[in-house]
This record gives sequence, C-alpha cells and structure tokens, in this order.
Amino acid sequence: MLVTPEPRLPQRTRPRRKVSDEARFFRGWLQRPLVMGAVSPSSRSLGRAMAAYVPDPSGFDETSLVLELGPGTGVVTKCLIEHGVPESALVLVEYSQEFCVLLRARFPAARVIQGDAYAVHETLRDVLKGRRLEAVISGLPLFTKPDAKREEVVGGALRQMPAGAPFIQFSYALTVPVKPERIGARLETSPWVKRNLPPARVLVYRSAEGQPAAAKPKAGRTWRRMAK
Repeated sequence: MLVTPEPRLPQRTRPRRKVSDEARFFRGWLQRPLVMGAVSPSSRSLGRAMAAYVPDPSGFDETSLVLELGPGTGVVTKCLIEHGVPESALVLVEYSQEFCVLLRARFPAARVIQGDAYAVHETLRDVLKGRRLEAVISGLPLFTKPDAKREEVVGGALRQMPAGAPFIQFSYALTVPVKPERIGARLETSPWVKRNLPPARVLVYRSAEGQPAAAKPKAGRTWRRMAK
C-alpha cells in the first residue's frame, strides 16, 4: 500500500541574533583602530557627565544647534536628549556608514552626516547658516592625530561658537590633547568617571576672550601619544 507522506511544514525561520552595540564597536575597531579609538562604546555615566556641560536647553531657540562629532552608536546622543536637548537640534557627524544607519533609525529627527568629523570647518560651513551653535560634543580619538590637527578641530569649533560656549571632549589620558593656551582657550576638567572602561574624564574648552587665537607655530619635534 502506498502511503502518502504528510506535507512538510516549513521550518521556523531562525531568529537573527541582535548584534549588540559592543559587538558593532569592536568590529569597527578591528577594521579601523585609529578611526575608532576605543574598543567599546562610552558608558552612560560618561555620557551623562558630558551632557551636563551643555548649556541649559531651556534657553535654546529655533536656531540653536548642538554638534556631536563621532557619536558612534549614540550613547552620548541619548544622554543629550535626556538632558533636554531637542532631537531636532542635534547634528551628528559620523565616519562609519554602519553607525550612520543606526543613528538615523534611533534618532530620526536629528541630522546625521556621514563624513570626516575632523573636517570641522567644512561641516560647520554647511550646517551653520543662520544657526547658533550652542555646544560641540566630541568622541574623537584626538591623540591619534598630530598636534596641529587637534588644535584645528578644537580651536576651529570654538571660533564658530559664542564666547563661553563649550567644546566637550572625553579622554582616557593623563595629559590633555590640546593645550588651551595654544588656541586662546580656557580648560575645565571633570573628576575621573570610574564607571567607564577604561576610566575617563571630561575636558571642556571655552574661548578665553571671545574668539580664540589661531594655533601658534610649534618648534621642535612633535610626539604623538596613542591614547584618546
């Protein structure tokens, strides 16, 4: 007797494992270690410490912008929104195409720009058209760049902001990536944020007398430290 086999039920589609932000970050670091600068995203403790230096968003108006350089997976971005910065006031400049896709999905009202965050002059020229830059938050690994490039990034941003507006950078190093006197700025440092791997601190640059001075030529050999 012939037995008709029962129709095979379609196999259940195996659910894809969600790729964690840590895995994305580590993969990006393996591919571009000098671009990423860190093997894992910043902690929320560090993100909140950085966001706390942003001026009170209740004083923002429709022209206000907050620029984040190298937002990665958006840990600090979320802390900025929790601090009160309107999502629509955020401009996020990120090099990684994968992270840009992620950022657009997570923060649809923000403006996400894929490009070189070190080219701050070009970025600000396109973005600042009748707008007021209230703060710049940076996750860039500045110590992987020469002194002149670091000074260009920080000093160039300060020249585009009102006097006293902050350029907020985090660092793992004991030394600072840019000496404030080199760009006519003053510097404030936070206590070490120990709930971050590795521990980090927040560096806040502000223009000392309105417009920061241009970077001064430096004699002698420049030593580069491979740390953020």
